[in-house]
Amino acid sequence: MSVRKIGILGGGQLGQMLGLAAIPLDLECVFYDPAPDAPARVAGRHVCAAWDDLDALARFADEVDVVTFEFENVPTKSLAAVAARRAVHPGLRSLELTCDRIREKEFLRDAGVPVQPFAAVSTTADMDLALAAVGTHGVLKTRSLGYDGKGQRVVRSAAELAPAWDALGRAPSIYEAFVPFDREVSVVATRGADGACVVYPVVENLHTQGILFRSIAPAPISDLLAHAAERYARQVLEGLGHIGTLALEMFVADGTIIANEIAPRVHNSGHWTIQGARTSQFENHMRAVAGLPLGDTGAPEPAAMINLIGGLPPLSEILAIPGTNAQFYGKAPRAGRKVGHVNVVAPTRELLAMRLADLEHVARIHNRLA
Repeated sequence: MSVRKIGILGGGQLGQMLGLAAIPLDLECVFYDPAPDAPARVAGRHVCAAWDDLDALARFADEVDVVTFEFENVPTKSLAAVAARRAVHPGLRSLELTCDRIREKEFLRDAGVPVQPFAAVSTTADMDLALAAVGTHGVLKTRSLGYDGKGQRVVRSAAELAPAWDALGRAPSIYEAFVPFDREVSVVATRGADGACVVYPVVENLHTQGILFRSIAPAPISDLLAHAAERYARQVLEGLGHIGTLALEMFVADGTIIANEIAPRVHNSGHWTIQGARTSQFENHMRAVAGLPLGDTGAPEPAAMINLIGGLPPLSEILAIPGTNAQFYGKAPRAGRKVGHVNVVAPTRELLAMRLADLEHVARIHNRLA
């Protein structure tokens, strides 16, 4: 069946960028999101209805040829209602395994991707077992939900684990060994319906208060580590039978790669691909969902991305820096909220570093994290 109309569950900035990427491909997007001011509404028809409105979900599914999602916290019942009427790409397996951090870590381990020691914490009795298995320096995270540093606590001694769990509302959690990393990196990759996989250059990420602030491509790591990271991304795509784009977030620690988590969708650390790669992560996702051949992921020049968090600088200040492209999401500024991003490219790493320093200065003046 020829795909012309794609339904997207979620209407945030990722949906907005998916919709914009679909237009040159002559694909139409319909977004389902309960928020009346959903950023994606500028890029396609917006169905504004509650996640538990099964009639609205049925009408949405019947209107489109195939469905995808722009965030992984779509309620299970909502997704099941849509999947009963239309194919969903990526498949439910990608969502089910990555929305639970225990299942996700078990999948990574079984797929041959290195992970840190971890243990489940669901009862008081689990805490002693977790400390014995993982150690006294770790990170406690809720098994589901949570992003941009939310839903987690760092634990530095055995005595801190119980208070950390209390702070998370005693929700079912995962306790992971703390990784003293040298760098945080990620790799974005896409798999088509025919099994073909394409991988973007590994990027180095910098987080501030748990929120991604900056990504640089390619990451300043050895070819050996870069090839390992790309190989692990392919193993994840194939192990999930994933159709579409995903990101594998990892640590570089003591000369090795350790996987942290999977984002089963287009990802913030891949925004640089809009200007920095021959085919953006958003276009490749839409190509995969529509059953089209995947595009070239090569990056002609060094590139970087800066998130605009909580506030927007004057556009004139951004565009005065050579090589920049800005995208504002149409979201009201609020502390800790991603309201836009800026991409920057340059012919050399040295020139990119200079432009990036100027851009970071402008962004930090207006960013509000808390």
